[in-house]
Formats: sequence, C-alpha cells, structure tokens
Amino acid sequence: QVYLVESGGGLVQPGGSLRLSCVVSGETIPTYTFDWYRQAPGKEREFVARDWASGRRPDYADSVKDRFIASREVSKSTLYLQMYNLKPDDTGLYYCTRPTGNYWGQGTQVTVAS
Repeated sequence: QVYLVESGGGLVQPGGSLRLSCVVSGETIPTYTFDWYRQAPGKEREFVARDWASGRRPDYADSVKDRFIASREVSKSTLYLQMYNLKPDDTGLYYCTRPTGNYWGQGTQVTVAS
C-alpha cells in the first residue's frame, strides 16, 4: 500500500511564499510521476503541477507557471511544491497524487488572505 502525506499549508498574505511537502511511503519514488492538485471551496479539483519520473522538466498549470516549482528529494522520499507570490486565487486544499494506481494524500490547506 502506498501512502502520501502532505504538510506545509497555512495562512499567508498575498505575495507570500509557502513550501508544501508530500512524504511517500510504501514505495520508492524515483520511478513514478507525481502530480499536485488543488481544490478551492465550491470549485472542482484542478491540476497544478506534474513532477515526471523521467527527470523531464515539470509541467505546470498556466495559473501557477513561473510562481510554483515542483521537485523531489529521493533520499527523503519526499515531494515538494514551492509556491511564490501567492494570490488569493491560490487558496484551496492541495493534494499530491500518484497517477499510477490513483493514490492520493489527505491534502493540506493553503489560505492566501490579508
């Protein structure tokens, strides 16, 4: 069984930064692609970023491109989503997921407000 546990969310002012973490257990991460999604209140879940297993550069939603950076630290079996210049529209519950097998974490809340 694969488990994904996100952390690092919180309340931040517009223009601020946060780094989300996702610890993966039950499987090694180098051979898998992982995604980040988010869901704002009353809205559908949306794609944020994809961190490829192949080492190819991550892909990002247009809304976060040039502000978010997805990465991984294999030795810690941890994925990261570094978020800069946060905006109120970035508010939501952020999930990491492994598409192969459709594994999801429980999410971590990010709130951007002044």
